[in-house]
Amino acid sequence: MTRKSRSAERDFLFQTTMEQIAIQGIAGCYHETAARRYFADREIEVLPCLSFDELFARMAADPALLGIAAIENTIAGSLLPNHELLQQSHARIIGEQKLRISHVLAALPGQTSDDIAEVRSHPIALMQCGDFLKTRPGMKVVERDDTAGSAREIAEGHLANTAAICGADAARLYGLEILQQGIETNKHNFTRFLLLADESRASAFSDPANTDKASLLFTLSHTQGSLSKVLTVLSFYDINLTKIQSLPIIGREWEYRFYVDVTFDDPVRYRQAIDAARPLTSDFRILGEYAECTNPAI
Repeated sequence: MTRKSRSAERDFLFQTTMEQIAIQGIAGCYHETAARRYFADREIEVLPCLSFDELFARMAADPALLGIAAIENTIAGSLLPNHELLQQSHARIIGEQKLRISHVLAALPGQTSDDIAEVRSHPIALMQCGDFLKTRPGMKVVERDDTAGSAREIAEGHLANTAAICGADAARLYGLEILQQGIETNKHNFTRFLLLADESRASAFSDPANTDKASLLFTLSHTQGSLSKVLTVLSFYDINLTKIQSLPIIGREWEYRFYVDVTFDDPVRYRQAIDAARPLTSDFRILGEYAECTNPAI
């Protein structure tokens, strides 16, 4: 079978098979929004998980299942536990999706902003809307586990005089009326999500012609210049370092595990850089090679 026919067969299968994707959160959450934007050209079924631990556990139990997990936010920084879950799993990164996080104030239809006496949301969302909340000092603030869950709670409980801070998709899904949009303090609030597949399926999503980004994992000993040597190799081969995250290795004093994201224009130079960097490290792994997602507009 030729490369062209294999590609056509893969595209046909993607168009005719509904993928199941595990998400963290309930229907209408930002993870679902990111998943549907990534797979905008096909139907998907989302499987809600209460935690990232549950998400990775479900993927481990069912290799056919895809997953999506937030990995970093431009305000809150890296989600360190998700780096560890990824490292411990058999999942591979098949893509990424960047999403601008914009919050709305939503309530039951017919309510106005002046009617709202209580607002509910996840603590981080409440923090991100701090300036907006300061303009309404009389409004009671109640923390909940989920932004979309707050919207569902109000809708199912028919809670008057109560609003949720959530995403617009969640407000529409649960039939709430959006009272105000863009209430987040910092408009430069973006989250990067990783699309995941079991290692047995990852190759089916490979698209070499558009691949220009890779996520790498390796460990380094506590010796002088060990990290700088790796970075020098990447620089020599014109590899752009877009992220580096270190975590200590428990039980191995002064040794660190490094998660590195790189972008490249020349696949040949990228392969040469990998070959040159590998001997300088231990436990070297390529977590995924995929197409870089463009930054969303504000």
